[in-house]
Amino acid sequence: MAQIDIDAIDFEKGGGLVPVIVQDEDTREVLTLAYANRESLGLAASTGRSWFYSRSRDRLWMKGEESGNVQQIKEILVDCDSDAIIYLVKPAGPACHKGERACFHNRLAGQ
Repeated sequence: MAQIDIDAIDFEKGGGLVPVIVQDEDTREVLTLAYANRESLGLAASTGRSWFYSRSRDRLWMKGEESGNVQQIKEILVDCDSDAIIYLVKPAGPACHKGERACFHNRLAGQ
């Protein structure tokens, strides 16, 4: 597996942000989708915690800073185009702010 430097990440394609898929390290269940800018990705890499950039709050945030449901990052993966990220995590509680294990707990009507 190749090593990708943070400077190779294409933040500009997404207006300064890249999508981050958060997956449970053990089950590979998708827990959430969020966004990172260069600073939040750097914090995630250096602290081993899930850091993101909140588009709605217009600021950096660490998962669990309010709820205590932190996510310990075990590995950060970069896609082949260097414009999307996966955090493989060990979660300490629900990923969803509504108390669900994962944010993807609703089904599209009519499918």
